[in-house]
Parts: sequence; structure tokens; C-alpha cells
Amino acid sequence: MRRRSEWGLASVSGVAVGLLVAMIVGGTAATVPADPAHAAEDMLTSSAVTLASKDDALNPVGTPFPDLEVTISQTKDLVSQGIRLSWTGGKKSTPPSGTVGGTNFLQIAQCWGEDPDNPGHPDRRTCQYGGTLGWGAKRDGTTLVEHIAERDAKYSADLGYAAYTGIPFVAYNAAREVDEEKAPADRVLTNLKTGSDGQPIVKPDNEFVDLNMNPFFTALMTNEVKWAPAGVDGSGSVPFEVQTAMQSPGLGCGTPVTSPGGATVGESCWLVVIPRGTGDSGQSLINKSGLWWDAWQHHVAVKLEFKPLGVRCQIGAAERQLAGSELIAEAMASWQPALCLGENGSPFVLSKGNEADALRRAAGTAPSPLAFTSRPLDPEVISGTTDPLAYAAVSVSSVAISFAIDRQPKFGAGTEYEARAGLPLTEMKLTPRLVAKLLTASYVDALPRDSDKSHIGYESFEEPGENPRTIVQDPDFLQFNDSEWAAQNMIGASVADAVTPSGRSDLAVRVWEYVLSDAEATDWLAGNPDPWGMIVNPYYSTNPDINPTGLALGLPADSFPKADPVEKPDSTQLDPANGTGPVNLVTWRPYTTDFADSAHRVLRGDGQILGAWDKFSVPPKYGKSVPELFGSQKVIGVTSSPAARLYETVTAQLRNPAGQFVAPTQDGLAAAAAAMTPTAQPKVLALDFESASAKAAPTAYPLAMPVYAALNPQQTDAAQRAVYANLIRYAVGEGQTPGSDVGELPPGYAPLPKSWVNQALLAADTIEHGIDPNAVAPVAPVDAPAANLAMERSSAKPVTPPVAAAPATSTSPNATGESAGALAGTTTPDDPELGPAGAAVPAGLLSGLAAALAVPVLSRIRRRT
Repeated sequence: MRRRSEWGLASVSGVAVGLLVAMIVGGTAATVPADPAHAAEDMLTSSAVTLASKDDALNPVGTPFPDLEVTISQTKDLVSQGIRLSWTGGKKSTPPSGTVGGTNFLQIAQCWGEDPDNPGHPDRRTCQYGGTLGWGAKRDGTTLVEHIAERDAKYSADLGYAAYTGIPFVAYNAAREVDEEKAPADRVLTNLKTGSDGQPIVKPDNEFVDLNMNPFFTALMTNEVKWAPAGVDGSGSVPFEVQTAMQSPGLGCGTPVTSPGGATVGESCWLVVIPRGTGDSGQSLINKSGLWWDAWQHHVAVKLEFKPLGVRCQIGAAERQLAGSELIAEAMASWQPALCLGENGSPFVLSKGNEADALRRAAGTAPSPLAFTSRPLDPEVISGTTDPLAYAAVSVSSVAISFAIDRQPKFGAGTEYEARAGLPLTEMKLTPRLVAKLLTASYVDALPRDSDKSHIGYESFEEPGENPRTIVQDPDFLQFNDSEWAAQNMIGASVADAVTPSGRSDLAVRVWEYVLSDAEATDWLAGNPDPWGMIVNPYYSTNPDINPTGLALGLPADSFPKADPVEKPDSTQLDPANGTGPVNLVTWRPYTTDFADSAHRVLRGDGQILGAWDKFSVPPKYGKSVPELFGSQKVIGVTSSPAARLYETVTAQLRNPAGQFVAPTQDGLAAAAAAMTPTAQPKVLALDFESASAKAAPTAYPLAMPVYAALNPQQTDAAQRAVYANLIRYAVGEGQTPGSDVGELPPGYAPLPKSWVNQALLAADTIEHGIDPNAVAPVAPVDAPAANLAMERSSAKPVTPPVAAAPATSTSPNATGESAGALAGTTTPDDPELGPAGAAVPAGLLSGLAAALAVPVLSRIRRRT
């Protein structure tokens, strides 16, 4: 029987409450082996399943790994994301080489249909497999007639000198017609010239239709893993990209379907794991398809359950616009279905973009999108007048640096290191100066091949200068990281810098502020070499005397500039046969579309490496390299903690102001929130790297950031303000319950401290009732109930703080007299130690607000069933 590791609802609730309390009070910094830094959070969201070959293989007899056990980290509530597969009971792998697909490895694929002959297992014709065109990973091939398995005969043809076998791909269709006789011919993906039974057609000249080429997936799009390695002890762990119908229409996973009872669910799919030993399909080597029966019969598989694609709101409901921080995107995707409900429910559309621009619109009195920001409104925008925005904290999250780097030990590195060749490195420590080096094209391989690199000291291979080729060769990096890094032989652009997103954002500002908070980093950016002689690329220098432009690079910037104008020259005119086009820094190291895309690239092992020059293209152009195979991946990316968790990428530990290396875990984010202090706008907090509280927080993750919903309560559309207030109330209530279910707080966020919730509820009331947030004064605090921090799934309603009745004409009262100081009661076991932040985050009602309100202040969101 399949052994499932699934938490009961009651257990989850109990663990959630316990972890929330522990998290808010504080915790210790975690380390990262694949990714145990997030183990406690995964317990909250897990629908993990463990499969055993002896119990779950289609045919366990003769399997290469009789003791194989594979754990899949998540099998329910799936979206386009990453999951992690970990296993034991395998054997030491060897990587692919020449015409051999490797030995003793696993292959992983996503399939959409169930095998009618083997219920509980996927139909191999419905698997996204073969797109990489790798040895041992194609859909077809030739062998001797006597080696054809009986179950493969219907997909085979005798050529006389050999036999051809090809397993066609049958794409998803809404009717779910899986039976060969019913499946339309145009769903069998050869080139639409196969018979209705999917059997390949032999043309008169023995030219075969290519079963590995189809319009649904290619090497650039497929999510299959053709080689997943194990170490000496037979264990391994790899992330896997789960694709929905949005990324792979041929799979159709997550397509909304209505059950007989009327509920809308997402179309399910399958995850299949195929063990490959040292030879199969009549071969002594692995160079035939894992879909052929000799290999396929030993697979294990599990059903994957998806959230239905699309917003499940009432058709015709008016959409409301949101704008600003990408950090809120994953939370909004989770909250959206619940936010459609209730009196002020609505579908929302988030336009991710520059937060400063969103704030400018939200500060006006004309109706605008609700802004999400981590920084307050720029005082210059309001020309010295009072900030008109009401700010409500809705999440705590962070920027993160993800990486996927597999071991490639140097020749002669030693038996211990060589035995782990191909396995992923799972711990990286970075300082502000190392982050600066990754962002400034200062490593040699970060600049285009064949371009002039003399400005960073590189003259030639014989005279390389002091700047290392990549971060892996940097003594500055090696002094903080495990000694195994020094044994690696890694070169290339994707480990000489980090892929970064385009556009302007608060997240980029926070990264540069982190860099500038460190004296060693600022000294290096100013042009002084580090202790090993490495210099900053002068085009990124903050010293105008060193910067070739004559101007200092303006930092902190709200983007990640490609400041070096270096270019590999066009050589096609001088050498039409072998010449290549020009390459500048953007061509060489392209931007990702956003922070989430960076995490997605890391998951796929896609270092954005420039491909070969195609002189036959019109016009001629460079191609794109395919993602790297597990065992040879090497990519670093600047992303966010929600995206890193969504795509199951390993994140670096960053040195914080207290001198400790910390990962972006819930504990690390919560500790940072507790150390945050007021900015120039007292209602908006940030981690001030120079503050005493930051330097006294050894477990705080330094790139943690709050996200605030912000709006001018004087905007003229009262109905829209009520909808936005409703969103805020849900976000700080039920939306703070950690989990992967609809409406919950996804991984990558930390629940808000209780006093932040209280402030957000006050801001929601201010927004809904059109009260000037600067025209009232604070009074004694009224504690919000614990239910507002993380509501339980029950019919109980949160307690409403008492509100005084107000005259009908009181819509925007003006305060008189001197404002009172902020009052705060003693802390309770549920409250974090906020230090200076306590004075900036009021926990009570506003006296003017109390006079103006005559309606309840709690959420009108109906609970989900």
C-alpha cells in the first residue's frame, strides 16, 4: 500500500499555532541542506507522499533499485511551481557521456492520463517526455526484433535489419478520450500523419515521422528530468517543475472541470518516476527510451491535484485594480478566490511594477489602484505637505538569492569530493561585498567572450589580472563557505554574476541598501581592491574619479543597471563564413522578466546563456542555450522568498548586521520584523541596518521587507474604498494562516506581528470611511483578538472592538490640540519584542475615527466552505 505523509486538519492547526508563537517570539538561524531551513514550514503545507518500489511499482520484479523510496514534497493544491523529490535506496550514479544516458539514475516526467490497462498508473503516451532529445530519453529508437517487449509490439515496425519502436505523445483534450480507438488522430503528436491507433507509419522510403518533435513541448519548454543522480549512499534530491495547462497545453493540468456535485476543481495529472539501472531494453547500456516497457514497467507514480486555473469569481463582477510590489503577488494569488466572496468581494488584478509610481497615483483623490509598497511616499511628490496615504501592513517577505550549482570537482580533488560529483551544493553564504560583486559585472566571465576586459585587469589568458573568473574562484567567497567549494572547477557567466530582473522596484533599492550598509562593500565600490586584489568594474564605481563616465554610479538604485558599455564587436563583415554578431552586456546577460522569473530560471537550471550564432536566420541572430542537465547546473538569481519557495530553489544565507549568516525562513523574516524601526514616515517600518535593534538581532534575515497596502482615504469612489478595506481585513485575518490551501498565506511569508494587524485594521477603517489619516490623534490601545492574527477554520466570528456612534455629518473630522504620545500596554506571550517599532505601530483606535464610525470594523468576507 502507498504510505502517505499527510497532516490531518486538526494536527495542522495545532502545529501552526505552536509555530506561529515560536516564530514571533524568535528563533535560531537555520542552515540549508536541500532545503532543511524550511522544514518546519513544509510541515504546515505538506501533502507529501512517499512511494516505495516494492509496494508501488507497476512491476517491482527485476527493478534496478528494489529498496527505492521516493518522497514527493507536495501533491495537492498545486499551481505552476516547483516541488522536491528526495529518495533513498538507489545506487551511485554516473553522468551521461557520448551515446550513453548514464547509469543508476531516475527519470521524472509529468503525465495527464491514466492507463486504462493499469489503473492507478499513468498512460505512458500522455507523458511529457522526449523533448530533450538525449540518449536514454527519447520516445523512439531501434533495437533487435527479439528485444521488443510484448507490450511495445503495437508501437513497433520490423525494418528487416532492425526493429523501430516509438511511443507517440497523445495530448490532453477536454473530453479526456484516452482510449486509442476514440482518441482523435490530431491528438496523436507525430506530424498528424499517424493512424488513429498511434502506431507510427512507415513511408515507402522508410522515412519515419519524428515522434520527438511536436508543437506542445520542446527542449526549451519541457519539464522532464532525464537524469536525476544519487550519491554514494544511493540517496538524492532534485526539484521538479510542475506545469499547468498555461505552461503546457498538451498536459492540461489544472484545467477547470465541474464535478457531478457542481464543484469546480482542477484537472489532475500524474508524476512518474522511472528507475534506470545500467542497462535495459536488450542493451548493456542505458541509451533507449524510459517509455519502452522494459524500463517503464518498474516506474512508481502518484496523482497530482491542482488548483483550478483562473479566478473563480462571479462572472461579470467588476475587477478592482492593484498596483506595485511584486512581493505580494503569491499571497494575492492565494487570497483571490476568498476575496471574491462577501458584500465587498471582488476579483482583483495586480499590475506588478514600480511601487513609487503606484504610490503617486494612490496619493491623489481620484480613484486609483490600491498601491502595495515597502517604502513610504517620496516627500518630494507632495511638496512638503502631509503624506495623505493610509498604510496597512499586509505581509512580511523578502528578497532572496537563489542558486542551483552542482558539484564539478577538479581532477584530483580527492575521492571524497569526486564521489559527490553531479550532486547539488546546498549551502552558500554571501556578504554585502560578495553581493556587490555579483551585481557589478566584476568577475571576468561576467563580460562577453572576446570583448575588451582590460578595465577589470584581464589582458589575456596568460595575464588574467587579479579578478577571478567567477565567484567560485574568489578567495573572498571561499573564506566563508565550505571547503568543498574550493575543490570545484566551475567557469562561465552564470556563476560570474546573478540573473536579475528588469524594471524599477523597492526590492532593488533594498538590495543596494544592504550592500551600502557594509563598510567593506562601500570601500570596494569606491575603487579600493579587496584584500586579494580584486577591483570593481569601474563603470559601477561610486567614485567619479575612477568611473570612466566621470560620474559616480548612483546608489542605492531602484534597478540593477547594466552599466558597462563593453561590446564584443561584429565580425560578420570581415569573416562572413565564421563571424558572429555583436554582443553587449544585455545580450550576454539578459534580464529576467521579474523576480519570480529569476527563481523559475534557477529551478530549470537556465542560466540565460547565450546560444550559437545562426547566420541562416533572417535576420541572423544568436540562439538560446537549453537549460543545463542536473549534475551540471550552475546558475544564481536574485528573486524573492515567495518565488524561491514556490519554485523550490535553494537560497543563500546572507550576513546580517549582527554578523550572522541567515536564510529567508519564517523565523528569519519574523526576527527581522521584530527589529524594524520607523522610516521617515512613522507608519512605515524597515530594517535599518545601522540601528541598534538590527545589530542586536542575530537571527534576522537582512533583506526582509514589509509590504503595505496604501491609499488616500479621500479618494472619491467610496464603493471602491470599501472593497480595498475588505481586502486589507482579509489579508491580516484569515490571510495570515500559513498554508498552501486557497486563502492561506503561502510559504515565503511570515505572519504579521499582532500590533501590525491592529494598525492595518485601523487603516482599513480609515480607508473605507474616508477619514484623513493625519486629522486624528491616537488614544489608549484596544487589543485586537488573536483571531485577527490567524483565524481558525470554524464558524466563530472575531470580536469587534467597541465603536462609538457618530453624528451623520461627521465625515472628516479635524483634530485640535496637541497630539498625545503613543500608548502601549505591557507585552503578552503572543506579542513579539518590537523594540523601537512598538512606538511606530499603534495598537489602538484613533479618537477621531471612533467619533466618525458607526459600523463594525471587521471583515465582511464570508468563510469558505
